[in-house]
Amino acid sequence: MASTLRVELVAADKAVWSGEAKLVIAKTVEGEIGLMPGHEPMLAILGSGEVRITLPEGEKLIANAEDGFLSVEHDVVTIVARHAELV
Repeated sequence: MASTLRVELVAADKAVWSGEAKLVIAKTVEGEIGLMPGHEPMLAILGSGEVRITLPEGEKLIANAEDGFLSVEHDVVTIVARHAELV
């Protein structure tokens, strides 16, 4: 099991951020979800709201994202949104 997640945050028109993280918290249509290394594979519909990314050093990034999906597989988190931007 990896000690970090590889995260890709992509908007319809651009790549917003990519890198390593130890925690990702995102809002789905079913509620908020926390993703850590070793998470089960999943696919979820993204709700409008914040995506909070905690980097390995503890620094936190916040992005607003809406209308899209997120997937997790083999410690890779991919978030694709119609609109996304770092706050």
